[in-house]
Amino acid sequence: MDFVSFLTSWLFDGTHWTGSDGVPARLSEHLGYTAVALAIAVAVGFPLGAAIGHTGRGGLILVGAANGLRALPTLGVLTIVVGIAGIGLVPPITALIVLAIPPVMAGTYAGIRAIEPITVDAARGVGMREWEVLLRVEIPNALPLIFGGVRSAALQVVSTATIAAFVGVGGLGRYVFDGLAVQDYAQVASGAVLVAALAIIVDVLFIGLQRLVVSPGLTSAKSKGTSS
Repeated sequence: MDFVSFLTSWLFDGTHWTGSDGVPARLSEHLGYTAVALAIAVAVGFPLGAAIGHTGRGGLILVGAANGLRALPTLGVLTIVVGIAGIGLVPPITALIVLAIPPVMAGTYAGIRAIEPITVDAARGVGMREWEVLLRVEIPNALPLIFGGVRSAALQVVSTATIAAFVGVGGLGRYVFDGLAVQDYAQVASGAVLVAALAIIVDVLFIGLQRLVVSPGLTSAKSKGTSS
């Protein structure tokens, strides 16, 4: 049996698409973990990146912290939190939050710092307060890089949320870990393909959302600035 037949034999089996262990249920769990972790990461990383990017103070600390968090092994974080909080949703969600904060924080910081100083000075010159400069000038102009950071975080979380199954929780990772446990490699491969397909769909959705929210002029300007 070739690989495609090997894979489709599992994916097109109707019994794998129904019940609490079916693909829709596991997909819903996977998206739930992703949404919670990403929302918390944005709530933490975005204001930190925006505040430090606006003031210019603590940039080296932020970059160092972001690099340090990126260097942490996700399974290592998961194991530590399991030791503290026990089995459940808290360990995988915590590990995913730690994974997602650096790109959100770094993208926001980089976007705001990339704005031309003359633009910020002009906003202050017309009497805007600091919070108005941040909210009405800096953040709107930094949206392309902010979206880039959030998009990167979303992709990392979607692909890494399979670790939830490592501690007995649900999600698409169940197919990978359960398949390995019983040497059902069709199930393992199908789980991996489903996660990859979900990551592609999430990426396309973020690209579409960015095109709706961000001005094309801003996107092209950032692209030219990056290329130069």
